[in-house]
Amino acid sequence: MGRKPIVVVVLLALVGALGIIGVALNSLTESIKLPSLGPECTVRADGEVTLDSVQMANAATIAAVGVRRKMPERAVVIALATALQESKLENISHGDRDSVGLFQQRPSQGWGTAEKIRDPRYASARFYGALKKVKGYQKMRITDAAQQVQRSAYPNAYEKWADESAVLARALTGRATGAVACTVSGKPALRGAAAAAALAEGLRLDWGKGLPDPAAEAAGLTVAVTDRKAGWRYAHWLVAHARNNGLERVRFADLEWQATNGKWQPVTGDRVAGERRVVAEVFS
Repeated sequence: MGRKPIVVVVLLALVGALGIIGVALNSLTESIKLPSLGPECTVRADGEVTLDSVQMANAATIAAVGVRRKMPERAVVIALATALQESKLENISHGDRDSVGLFQQRPSQGWGTAEKIRDPRYASARFYGALKKVKGYQKMRITDAAQQVQRSAYPNAYEKWADESAVLARALTGRATGAVACTVSGKPALRGAAAAAALAEGLRLDWGKGLPDPAAEAAGLTVAVTDRKAGWRYAHWLVAHARNNGLERVRFADLEWQATNGKWQPVTGDRVAGERRVVAEVFS
């Protein structure tokens, strides 16, 4: 019984010490800004979606393939919602039974070989081809149209991605201005002529024969465009694929995106690209 006051005193001393430490930590956090661990890409187009760089690149490829195949924006929304549900926009090598890829398509169900399905362009084209055969899909709910293609055990799961996929589609089809913003940190994956060549090849593969031939050089590339909507389609695609291609900045009209801060900002004077070309510069 005689030792209880000593225990109480010790506990009070510990509480006091912890309080002092807490005050010190609070004062430190006011002056030290911890690094952000959030998503690398933000898409704002009548709504907001955040993705990492891998998801963003895959979303841009899905949208590009849809536009290339002359599918309406509604089809792009359905495709993006399907991929968000099936793989979270990640090109995964596994799934239920023999399912693989962005859309979890199955070789045993006639979608193609596993190797082909792991190609995002091939998988996207096959999805759009199947969707096009669904009568009246443009007037269906997202989940009903997707289910006609996927035949999922969870037929209502696609609808929860309707809002996110609509935001992404608005931006990636070119209906929004400066909507895709990605921050690229660390050393560039590629530099100079190799980076410019990789960007040009990626553009050709995603956009196909309808793409004006990108004029690639050591410093980057330029894409000629016919209208503002096409310009923003290519500009947003470039930003979405920036991380793996050494892209430093993109200019279109009077706006410029920079890898280091991940923002679209106004530019003036000689740096204005105008509305007839998209200019991409790579790290040297």
